[in-house]
Amino acid sequence: MAKKRSEKLPNDVYEAELFRLQSELVKMQEWVKATGQRIIVIFEGRDAAGKGGAIKRITEYLSPRIVRVAALPAPSSREATEWYFQRYVAHLPAAGEVVLFDRSWYNRAGVERVMGFCTPAQYNLFMRQAPIFEDMLINDGIMLRKYWFSVSEAEQLRRFRSRQNDPVRRWKLSPMDIESVNRWEDYSRAKDDMFIHTDTTTSPWYVVESDLKKNARINMIHHLLSTIPYEDVPHEEVVLPKEPRNYDNYRRIPKELEKEVPNFALRLMGDPEKDL
Repeated sequence: MAKKRSEKLPNDVYEAELFRLQSELVKMQEWVKATGQRIIVIFEGRDAAGKGGAIKRITEYLSPRIVRVAALPAPSSREATEWYFQRYVAHLPAAGEVVLFDRSWYNRAGVERVMGFCTPAQYNLFMRQAPIFEDMLINDGIMLRKYWFSVSEAEQLRRFRSRQNDPVRRWKLSPMDIESVNRWEDYSRAKDDMFIHTDTTTSPWYVVESDLKKNARINMIHHLLSTIPYEDVPHEEVVLPKEPRNYDNYRRIPKELEKEVPNFALRLMGDPEKDL
């Protein structure tokens, strides 16, 4: 009997496949570095749709010097007077770099439109300019990938509630999140309109169904890798010594002269003789 498409991945299968994909991401990183490629990956979607979790798994084993995350705050008063795309241009990749946009210039088509943070004229201008801007990036040799993380209304609300009393995730819950619940239909219309204007042949949107977070991460990373023509890059083998060297002319200073961090871990293990 065929498995349902909505079936959640078992943890052992998820962990094994995630590590395999992360190993491929390392290969892709080395290819990008060696060939001077430039890649942009845009992560958009509703609040609590799983964008941050996917980004975290992608970057876990990668070098921040090569693969960096751009998560821009609200524009300053000066930036608000600039050409809309201007502050994003500063974060575009140079040769041998990958930039992951945790939200992007598409803020204007989503939250800014729904919440009234931009005028209708500014919104309409964005919709005309966005495909042109992206074509300019692509024509210059940048590989651009755009992912929309889709989550159901019930699952979004469940995730918001789980954050409410979680001391390490409570910061993720804001009044803006409540508005995203109250304005669900407005955000749906905004997303549909955005796709009509910006889901182009040269720069398509890829939708990630993310009610099942682990499935969504695997699906998204697998798809991203499938669209990048990376190859194994030969690297120089590092030969380590069999044992540490002996230094005849070096003597370490006495440890009691150093300010050592207290061994709090030992106390956690219940050592009554360790006085911190």
